Amino acid sequence: MRKTFIQCGILGWGMEILWTGLDSFRRRDYKLTGHSSLWMFPIYGCAAFIGPLSRLLQKKHPLFRGNLYMLGIFLVEFSTGLLLKRKDWCPWDYSDSPLNIHGVIRLDYAPLWLLAGLFFEHIQKHPLSCHF
Repeated sequence: MRKTFIQCGILGWGMEILWTGLDSFRRRDYKLTGHSSLWMFPIYGCAAFIGPLSRLLQKKHPLFRGNLYMLGIFLVEFSTGLLLKRKDWCPWDYSDSPLNIHGVIRLDYAPLWLLAGLFFEHIQKHPLSCHF
């Protein structure tokens, strides 16, 4: 589980850096600078729990599994966001987005988290050939 946690943390960091870098297009910033926070490593590492859950749900439809993963991701994002916000350490703030809850989750990200959950499931079923 530790190896999977580390892989999910690193993969999550990479996905976030790619996402924030691509978001630069919207701002017409063609440096395409992506960013993340050290706090995000353990948060993304929690995706390691998708593997055991996916084995329990393997006969369920992918949309069912994806929706469960999305709810889990929202739960982790919400709880860690509130915890970090108390100390003014939260690296994200969605307060300006219309579908935010307490500035720590965006409901319009639901399809992205569904896909991210299925992606983490796939990666754990078919691991990358990197060795840590």
